[in-house]
Amino acid sequence: MSLASKSAGGMGRAAQVARFLLAYRQLLTADPAAPIDRHAMPDPEAFVRDIQALGPAFVKIGQALSVRPDLLPAPYVRALERLQDATDPVPFEAVREVIEAELDARLGAVFPDFDPEPLASASLAQVHAATLRDGREVVVKVQRPGIVEAIAEDLAALRRLAGAADRWTDEGRRLRLSDWIEEMAETLAEELDYRLEADNLRTFGERLRDQPSLIVPAPLTDLSTERVLTMERIHGTKISQAIGLRRLEAPLDRLAADLVRAYLDQIFIHGLVHADPHPGNVMFAQDRLALIDLGMVARIGPRSRLALFQLFSAAIDGDGDEVAQQAMRMGECLDVFDEAAWRRRCARLIGRFATRADGEGPGGGALLIELTRVGVACGLRPAAEIALLGRTLFALEGVIRLLDPDLPYRHLVREHVHQVLARQVEHACSLRETRRRLAELAELGRDLPRQARSVLDLLAANQLQVRIGGLEESRLLENLQKIANRITTGLIAAALVIGAALALRVDAGPRLWGYPGLALTMLILASLLAGAVLVSALGSDRASDRARRRTR
Repeated sequence: MSLASKSAGGMGRAAQVARFLLAYRQLLTADPAAPIDRHAMPDPEAFVRDIQALGPAFVKIGQALSVRPDLLPAPYVRALERLQDATDPVPFEAVREVIEAELDARLGAVFPDFDPEPLASASLAQVHAATLRDGREVVVKVQRPGIVEAIAEDLAALRRLAGAADRWTDEGRRLRLSDWIEEMAETLAEELDYRLEADNLRTFGERLRDQPSLIVPAPLTDLSTERVLTMERIHGTKISQAIGLRRLEAPLDRLAADLVRAYLDQIFIHGLVHADPHPGNVMFAQDRLALIDLGMVARIGPRSRLALFQLFSAAIDGDGDEVAQQAMRMGECLDVFDEAAWRRRCARLIGRFATRADGEGPGGGALLIELTRVGVACGLRPAAEIALLGRTLFALEGVIRLLDPDLPYRHLVREHVHQVLARQVEHACSLRETRRRLAELAELGRDLPRQARSVLDLLAANQLQVRIGGLEESRLLENLQKIANRITTGLIAAALVIGAALALRVDAGPRLWGYPGLALTMLILASLLAGAVLVSALGSDRASDRARRRTR
């Protein structure tokens, strides 16, 4: 039975969250790569329903978990991929109040025709059709009243729980839950500011000018604020509707190819990616494709783009060793990391991918998701960008199969990746880039004598110090503190035993079972302390042994 059906009214928010985490503790602390005991683990669909029942912040957390196969077992990731955040619509009067407060004008003065029935209703916002005074048709996205405060309350509760988990549990230290919650909070803050979404729409519109077959709705800056977004209305149908008739009317291979190229450019060149290209967010607009709902975007920095490009290039060329090396550089090798097993399994996976023809095996998205799972099994915490790229490409490939099942997808990807590489080489050899590198070289030549003299002066004065990073000082200090605590506890227990032996010779004072009470009390305390140290040491050793066995 779902927890949603058993929730009691009036329960505090923190108590609700704690109840959910306790109910699913076994799932949330399980090894994602371990075999699933379906009788012992909760039902994936019930897990998704309970996340929806907890509200919008948890819906977004569930969507974020759907691209992290390193955090949850595969059946739960697949269930979260189908997570829908559609909710009951907000009453029209509440929508009116938000619009009038944000735009500082009466609704009828701005939108003479405003449809009170929403086109769509989600956990964070809902969308209405409207018409401007000049007759232009627009779509108005309105934030739900009180949603910011509700999410802030949820995140505060999650921060407290994640902080406790990071301090007191091995799973928390392994997953760094506090860092993940903070990353989630930043993402939600961006998604709740519709001025940023308007900027995304403008940016995508400019970058798609060279591809006339793809469009995005243009925002209306004067009628967009933090809580209201107004954009042009694009009439069309979702690609999942009547797709067979569309293929009979005209071939769709050109549209499919342009869509693939556009997303590869987003990932490897621009670094701003429409992160949710499922069939519901892609529409036919006459002879073009329209991308809608750009609230969920991903930003990939230059270094991450370069690393992802090198990893993906090596994958399509069948170089498993280079893929393994790049994934190790991008991710984090845990204490139990088995490098030999990782390289062996990675090479086998890449070999299968590179030798299969289009349509005969997993695409690039499924490959990257599988790489993430294999990395977790071998003790490698993969970079979040790899899972994100895998999830985006996996959704994109579903759209491509609808548009043109016979599209030579891998050949197209390989060809475009080589074009991107050629452009990067051309840019590196350009006159502008050469001038920049010469300027850097000149600056190095100017500063080198002074820096070398400073080093020699420190060396001559015997003041040169070298600091070595990467030793995880915090983890080292934590382990040293544990050792010191155990030694101190052992010394106290030994002192109590000695004191008890001396106290046995004292006849004064109360007696228990014929023995001096003080001596017996000291002996019991010593036994308890010694037992606690023994249990702690054995538990830690067994946990280390289990971790080593999981990576074999």
